[in-house]
Amino acid sequence: MTLSAYLLFLPACFAINMAFGPNNLLSVTNGARHGVSPAVLAAGGRRVAFAIMIAIAGLGMGAVLVASEVAFDVIKYIGAAYLVWIGIRLLRAPAPRMQEAAASAAPPSLRALARQEFTVAAGNPKAILVFTAFFPQFVVPGVYASSYLLLGLTFLVFELVAIALYALLGARMRRLADGSRAMRWFNRVSGSMMVGFGLILAFTRRPAA
Repeated sequence: MTLSAYLLFLPACFAINMAFGPNNLLSVTNGARHGVSPAVLAAGGRRVAFAIMIAIAGLGMGAVLVASEVAFDVIKYIGAAYLVWIGIRLLRAPAPRMQEAAASAAPPSLRALARQEFTVAAGNPKAILVFTAFFPQFVVPGVYASSYLLLGLTFLVFELVAIALYALLGARMRRLADGSRAMRWFNRVSGSMMVGFGLILAFTRRPAA
């Protein structure tokens, strides 16, 4: 891959990483509810899911998945239902004052948060589209494996940056909204957005072959 092509890939890739979607909303929510470090560590589940998707796309199976209407719809509806379920949980979640929560609540289960991140990422077939439609534009046929690996690693590094930035945003919102009423509204907004993402995903159509 030429340096000019890679430099063109970098800003486009980072824009994709920073796009606000269900996973980045999870980083904001986890950053607000649990703090920056747990949110960043939990998002390792998302990066594992994306790494698997990158490998699938790199091996050519991603195109098969996109072309399969049944497979696309199964993943889509499972992912949509899971997003709606998370949204409903947020809407119903209690919101004690943050000082009281920090003093009395048990530390969050990183395994559960990471599993949530993984499931949200894996349940969105649109992510496969990024790796099957966007990456090949920059892959060099003569060095396919190494160039695809470079693109994949770059994507995962940028994803970590996006995770940290959104988790910091959530933590900042927590400090500004310190109070049971404010946090209750935060849960309502986050939950409503998550349900909205689920409905949008449910009505997403498979791209034409």
